[in-house]
Amino acid sequence: MDRRALFKAVGAAALIGAVGSVVPRAEVALPRAAAEPLWHELFAQWVPEIFAPVPAPPEHTEAIVIGSGFGAAVSALRLAEAGVATTVLERGSRWPNDPWREIFTGDDLPDGRGFWHSTSFTGVTKVPMRFADFGGVLDCTRFQGIDVWRGAAVGGGSVVFSGAMIAPERRFFDHVFGGVVDFGELDRVYYPRVRGKLRLDPMPGDIYHSAPFTHSRAWDDQVRRAGYRPVPNDSIFTWDVLRGELSGAVRASAIAGRSNLGNSNGAKFDLNQNYLKEAEATGRAKVYPGHRVDTIAQEAGGRFVVTVTQLHPTGAVRGKRTLTCDKLFLGAGSVGTSELLVRARETGALPELNEHVGDGWGTNGDVVLARGASSVAGNGQGVPSASRIFDDTGMALSLENWYIPGIPFETGALASLAMVLDPTRARFGYDPASGGVGLSWPRRAQDEVSAAAREVDRRIADRAGAMAEYSALGYDANALFTAHPLGGAVLGRATDAYGRVHGHRGLYVMDGAAIPGSTGTVNPSLTITALAERNIEAIIRAGH
Repeated sequence: MDRRALFKAVGAAALIGAVGSVVPRAEVALPRAAAEPLWHELFAQWVPEIFAPVPAPPEHTEAIVIGSGFGAAVSALRLAEAGVATTVLERGSRWPNDPWREIFTGDDLPDGRGFWHSTSFTGVTKVPMRFADFGGVLDCTRFQGIDVWRGAAVGGGSVVFSGAMIAPERRFFDHVFGGVVDFGELDRVYYPRVRGKLRLDPMPGDIYHSAPFTHSRAWDDQVRRAGYRPVPNDSIFTWDVLRGELSGAVRASAIAGRSNLGNSNGAKFDLNQNYLKEAEATGRAKVYPGHRVDTIAQEAGGRFVVTVTQLHPTGAVRGKRTLTCDKLFLGAGSVGTSELLVRARETGALPELNEHVGDGWGTNGDVVLARGASSVAGNGQGVPSASRIFDDTGMALSLENWYIPGIPFETGALASLAMVLDPTRARFGYDPASGGVGLSWPRRAQDEVSAAAREVDRRIADRAGAMAEYSALGYDANALFTAHPLGGAVLGRATDAYGRVHGHRGLYVMDGAAIPGSTGTVNPSLTITALAERNIEAIIRAGH
């Protein structure tokens, strides 16, 4: 028996031992209908801020921004700075931060604060969790062939993402965008602007060498032994908060495997701490949480009509409103923006939308992987990603050092997030019977990107002498999810090169829906934000 075969059982025992005894905290003896109000009462005690009354937005505003993620937040700030009165509508709650309170739940034993009106979740650990229905921060939307993770909170994806913000190589950017956007312009002006605004920098040495990031050092050691050179990742995390966690000055969060469902202590420098905060500070922009946009339309005179449902965090409907604006900026994320546009075209509410609306959607080639460590040692589960590697021996891809979501303690596994340059694209469709918008993702595409990523990960494991074969457990290559949905209203097709939607003057796409399915083997957040900075600047300068 060879060394890796011998330790295959060790890996199985470690992972099963880590997750096999888990009893989700929402699994109580009471029937769910009786238990749910009890959980809602607990949430109201733990986070009373999200239960506070929300003011009603004005009936008419010069500009409405739908969503509050990266592209939406940029739009809100720059419009406000230009003197434009702006209403920001966000379906999720505005969650506070606190150095000691548990504002957010963890994804090891999650409760309803973690998920947007869902009662079950099976993540990359393959362990099913059940909990009370509530307006939590992560929406796991299920389409045929793919689950899509997206934010549902003020701050959008910045609350629930990994924090890594990386620019692609020019060759891959140009391959994806086909010349519609000048990479050189982003590289000279807009990437640096975003890096400065969000204080992006690599993990400092004292954090990297601390115990919770033993897994990061082991990951880097393995890839070096396999002949790769790890490249440091720029991150949005505030390192002084992590230092506070390490010293015990604040409650542990980012050093204890918490990120996908939020960081309670504000370790992640999310949009609530920069763009959105600054937009509201101008006095010309206001964010309205708990306002779900249902439909959009344009009147004959040019005004846009937006129908909204005001939601209580429990999901109860507080009321319905019809709002109007002169300019409408869509920043509800790839899925949210695409749904609104496709429904508006198919129902005749925005009849001049072209045939490209709903097209060009992709997953950014996301794949989750795990391989064994090379020696028996305690590995921490600090969240910020320290580094990445690139491989183009087959399909071009990056592997990014990651923590293991759902397991905040040692299992002997080293996790990676792969992003593969996958050309597959899907199209959103409309069901007139239900009024729903959906898509179908081909299993063949996910099998191909998973196989490409797994091949690189196994090569590293072989060359580095990894002890456990985690792929045998089905942990790695979770082929049915993406955390980076992109496309549906692509620049240069559904819109012009700056996000102006063809056929409806005053309508703009400012988020990941504008990106053609991939950001070239890196996390999309930096490119989404930089494009929004570029596009809103051009729109404001031109006056439309």
